Amino acid sequence: MMGFGGIGLIFMLLFWGALIFGGIWLVKTLFDAGQGNLGGPAAPRQQSPREILDQRYARGEISREEYEQIKSDL
Repeated sequence: MMGFGGIGLIFMLLFWGALIFGGIWLVKTLFDAGQGNLGGPAAPRQQSPREILDQRYARGEISREEYEQIKSDL
C-alpha cells in the first residue's frame, strides 16, 4: 500500500487547518489595520500652549515683546 496511512491524514488536516486559520488571520488583520487597531503609532499628542508659543516665536511669527507678553499671560 502506498501512502502514509493515518499519519498522512493527520498532516493533511493540519495543513488545511493552518491554511484556513492563516486566511482568517490575514483578513482580520487587514480589516483591523483600516480601523487603526493594530497598536500602531498612537494618535499625535496635543501640544501645550507653551509649545505652540515657542514654535511661533522660533518661526518668527511674533516678536520678542509679543512672546514675553503671551508667556506671562499663560
